[in-house]
Amino acid sequence: MTDGSRSGPLRDLRVVELAGLGPTPFGAMLLADLGADVIRIDRPDPGPISDELIGDAILRGRTTVSLDLKHPDAAEVVLRLVESADALVEGFRPGVTERLGIGPEPCLARNPGLVYGRMTGWGQTGPLAATAGHDLDYIALTGTLGAIGRPGELPVPPLNLLGDFGGGGMLLAFGVVSAVLEARWSGRGQVLDAAMTDGSALLATALYGMRNAGLWPGGRGENLLDGGAPFYDTYRTADGEAVALAALEPRFYAELLERLGLEDPAGGAHLDPATWPAIRTALTAAVGARTRAELDELFAGSDACYAPVLDLDQAPAHPHNVARRTFYDAPGGPLPSPAPRFSETPAATPAPPDRSVAALEGWGFNRAEVAELVAAGIARA
Repeated sequence: MTDGSRSGPLRDLRVVELAGLGPTPFGAMLLADLGADVIRIDRPDPGPISDELIGDAILRGRTTVSLDLKHPDAAEVVLRLVESADALVEGFRPGVTERLGIGPEPCLARNPGLVYGRMTGWGQTGPLAATAGHDLDYIALTGTLGAIGRPGELPVPPLNLLGDFGGGGMLLAFGVVSAVLEARWSGRGQVLDAAMTDGSALLATALYGMRNAGLWPGGRGENLLDGGAPFYDTYRTADGEAVALAALEPRFYAELLERLGLEDPAGGAHLDPATWPAIRTALTAAVGARTRAELDELFAGSDACYAPVLDLDQAPAHPHNVARRTFYDAPGGPLPSPAPRFSETPAATPAPPDRSVAALEGWGFNRAEVAELVAAGIARA
């Protein structure tokens, strides 16, 4: 079903989202960003932690309906929504939706072409499947956390980008679209088991490949792409700011040195780890003698693989981000725009979340039925 008010390549996709934290709402956001009609089923009282961690930013572009899923008649509401949906996504522990009467079996019985997307940390199977955890636990188990940080120091939590968002929500969205495509060819739905352990490991495929090939021989912070190489690291400027240098290839490395007015401390062997201490000493001194503004000007338009390290307040105002509209103005402040870009079916600027039980009327319920759900305490107005 296509909603004429929606735009983007997924504008004929309909998704039921069962409210959760972290990866599930992010995956649903990605689908909504690209035009999917997503209805989010939230608990009547999600609690302050849920509200604080989720917020309106990640709930953009979709409607939220509050349902008491523990009410004996609530399952029928969800099953009716499933009848006209392409997919359902949920992020509960294994077995929870089954106990609520809205697990894969009844949902697929109601709609055999449905994609039932399950998002968890440990996955639906395995010895840890039933235990609690968060992003940091999942990436710790897959080796990704252990690879991030400085030598001799504890690993550095990479925010919750690897588990929740990259290895979680993005994996979920990719899986949903893939399974929906298959269902439209075959007419058969299926259950999608997306786990943050699997996803964060998948993101590290190249890293594991380099390790296997002997190209990642060192420990944490001692290799080519983890800050071990001095030409792929961050440096402090004279005014206390930070800049990023990523001149891996010989010609980019040569331009970096030329712009800084340096002779090559490595003598043409900058990929040899034995030369790295000398390179680091030279770069630290050269960068530290200049302000970030001076370095911005020095490297403007160059291939030296330089960038200023911007904070969350500075990034939206950078000329490149402004030119590409990488951020848009939301009611509470700038937010990242939908991505990637599509030439024929561009995504619209996301709308703030709409919390209204009236959204059920667009999913097969009439106004009288919605009023009855509110009166019975199943839905909250």
